[in-house]
Amino acid sequence: MTIVLRDQSRPVAEIPAYSASGNECALFESAWRRQLPLLLKGPTGCGKTRFVSHMAAKLGLPLATVSCHDDLAAADLTGRYLLKGGDTAWMDGPLTRSVREGGVCYLDEIVEARKDVAVVLHPLTDDRRILPLERTGELLQAPPDFMLVVSYNPGYQNLLKSLKPSTRQRFVAIEFDFLPRAQEIAVVSRESGLAEERVAPLVDLATRLRALKGHDLEEGVSTRLLVYCASLIDVGMPVRDAVLSAMIEPLTDEPDVKSALLEVSRAVIP
Repeated sequence: MTIVLRDQSRPVAEIPAYSASGNECALFESAWRRQLPLLLKGPTGCGKTRFVSHMAAKLGLPLATVSCHDDLAAADLTGRYLLKGGDTAWMDGPLTRSVREGGVCYLDEIVEARKDVAVVLHPLTDDRRILPLERTGELLQAPPDFMLVVSYNPGYQNLLKSLKPSTRQRFVAIEFDFLPRAQEIAVVSRESGLAEERVAPLVDLATRLRALKGHDLEEGVSTRLLVYCASLIDVGMPVRDAVLSAMIEPLTDEPDVKSALLEVSRAVIP
């Protein structure tokens, strides 16, 4: 089946910038053309959401993004009846709208959602590509240009919050990590406006702090935090203050751990 790209005349300036580290862009496009669901795995802030935004814009597809959380239920994705002017009216959720109209539906941190969400996704992630709506009696067939993308951070997995193998095996998967040093320096510089030679020590510090993940820290410094730090420095904030506010304080509340991270930062950025 031939799939026609939407809005191919979209200006390049409207496509969010993204720096590929492998063949993930080709994989995304191939999965979309063959109507395969996609699973993105990787640490927080490594660029998964930016990647999806970039690819949806590049392919000219509408994008619906849902940030999953503990209270997110299947009805939040599919829809529900709401009171409207004294009457009850059905309101589609973001997943249902995407299935009706086509485009990319992106569920970020899928393991945070309630378990009934996976049950709703299963018929959309096999050869049926259908979305049953029990409340309305509808059985929606996903159009050719609909694509389901989900993501999660394996570092946060535990016995209570994990993606079942039966669910994982319904997706084509791409593993993400932080960019190589030179590439990350270029990205942070472009996003923040800070010169690359001033960004380089920040990236080196982030690399040192990421090595502590699983020991003193639950998570390492994300590329997002690096951009925040460099942006603060670019508008005149002293480097030490920016590092404390954007690279250390967000990582921990423990005074001892914070002191240790400050020592590491002084060693890397005198």
